[in-house]
Amino acid sequence: MAEVPLADRMQRIDASGIRRVFDLAARLENPINLSIGQPDFDVPPPCKERAIQAIRDGANRYTVTQGEAALRQALAERLRAEFGAFDGPVLVTSGVSGGLLLAFLATVNPGDEVLVPDPYFVMYKHLVSVLGGVPVFVDTYPDFRLRPEALEAAVTDRTRMLLLNSPANPTGVVASEEELRGAVEVARRHDLLVVSDEIYNAYTYDGPAPSPWPMYDRVLLLRGFSKTFAMTGWRLGYAVGPAPIISAMTTLQQYTFVCAPSPLQHAALAALETDPSARIETFRARRDLVWEGLRERFGVTRPGGAFYIFPEAPGGSGTAFVERAIAAGVLVIPGGVFSERDTHFRIAYTAERETLERGVAVLNRLAEDG
Repeated sequence: MAEVPLADRMQRIDASGIRRVFDLAARLENPINLSIGQPDFDVPPPCKERAIQAIRDGANRYTVTQGEAALRQALAERLRAEFGAFDGPVLVTSGVSGGLLLAFLATVNPGDEVLVPDPYFVMYKHLVSVLGGVPVFVDTYPDFRLRPEALEAAVTDRTRMLLLNSPANPTGVVASEEELRGAVEVARRHDLLVVSDEIYNAYTYDGPAPSPWPMYDRVLLLRGFSKTFAMTGWRLGYAVGPAPIISAMTTLQQYTFVCAPSPLQHAALAALETDPSARIETFRARRDLVWEGLRERFGVTRPGGAFYIFPEAPGGSGTAFVERAIAAGVLVIPGGVFSERDTHFRIAYTAERETLERGVAVLNRLAEDG
């Protein structure tokens, strides 16, 4: 059969390293799975009931591209309460991932450079690259803190965007207000757009996570329902920011996703009425368990949010250590999936306490064995 032609852009991306881990682990029976970046609780019952009712009531057709008016109004009210002032617009997206794609489509030209603090969420690098942009990685090792001088040194006359993620995947680090102000000052000096991915904003354990939104008039804020309300498969997020960018993203959504899932937008209204604090407390306890369990044998930064921790790999190779961990029945992800370095590995503490304790015990044993 003749070779099927693919677009040149496919040469700029490769298969997810997470998928390769799953391929390695496929032969394991009942592994200790600390690899999945999604909550292990279910969607809150009121949200399920609202979704079911919306389906029965016939809310199964397209919504307007920007999302149901009631949901957009509710989100605007929450943002107004949080930031003191907010006058829109709001775009409901098909998850934060959908929002990222629309944002990059709307703002990144071929050859444009995007500053990406390293480590980073795996999607950032590949979305920028597939559009012909150039991800410029700004090293934040060893403690994963934003440093304005490092950002400043990475700026060129092709730089157009600074991408921020706090609380962060894969490190769990929460940027301080001082760090964000320093980063925003760099963006302001060079007239950069700041894209702030805040999908984990509810998961903070040592105080609230500051946002760059009030600090600068060129911030595109992306948030969503997937992590806070365990709606990862429901694909619901939202974007707010400069009106011309939201308008462009809305136009692009019209010709791509069309709209976010209609009945689930109704369910999102119910989600906004639920209190996630008990679930967040569960994850705080898990953070403490994993941090306390690993810190004596691993070089590791204490996470302040999200549900990840990013230890250094004994022996210096994240890939080699992860292969040993998988052979011992523990699924974790090599740090090279999320970084230009391969010196760490990611643990997702999205599992019950007993599973986490077993996983920590195995990892410590591997560290002791060298």
